[in-house]
Amino acid sequence: MKRSVLFDTETTGLEPTKGDRVIEIAALELLGDLPTGKAFHVLIDPERDIPEEASRVHGFTRSDLEGKPKFAAIADDFLEFIGDDELIAHNASFDFGFINAEMERAGRPPLDPSRKVDTLELARERFPGMPNSLDALCRRYGIDLSERTTHNALLDCKLLADVYVELMGGRQHGLGLGGEDGNDSPVARYTGPGPGTRTPVLIQPSAETLAAHAAFVGKLSDPVWTAGEKTDA
Repeated sequence: MKRSVLFDTETTGLEPTKGDRVIEIAALELLGDLPTGKAFHVLIDPERDIPEEASRVHGFTRSDLEGKPKFAAIADDFLEFIGDDELIAHNASFDFGFINAEMERAGRPPLDPSRKVDTLELARERFPGMPNSLDALCRRYGIDLSERTTHNALLDCKLLADVYVELMGGRQHGLGLGGEDGNDSPVARYTGPGPGTRTPVLIQPSAETLAAHAAFVGKLSDPVWTAGEKTDA
């Protein structure tokens, strides 16, 4: 089943090329586009001040990050968690730009842009001309935003994971109504994103369920789906 990693960053500002730094990274593992519960989360000492306007966005001050590890100290752990899999982010170019600036400072290779999956671009394709911020998408899909009082990377990842599932067609986007061999029994629920990568989960009704169904059908007047079972007397 396809593995991907959804991630988010919080920073001291908007310009990695002008000295702004990463202060928080959160990442969630997805299998078949659904979270597995495995996560990576770290607060980082940016080795510089945090402007007041940035603190108003994410809630972190310089004192909150004193004593936290520097990026170079956590770079290998982050790279190990993300592996070689697709990297999903909302406005992914922003996060890639900051991570790659940090990677360069730490003497690590940059993230390959071909791994990038941008949920903002996906949302713009599905909802052209509409607001497609994370907040807007959560409201559109009925996802609870009550805990999002500031931009916390870990919470934003969890919200984005729910949004991503919806953008990809919902939690049953790979639903199949046939068996693994294409027959109509037993039902197979496909949990992967596409042909060749989907793992069938076979669902076989119990004897009790089949008996209850037969009893219900027996009470119907000439049900059409049993017509083929009738024989002439």
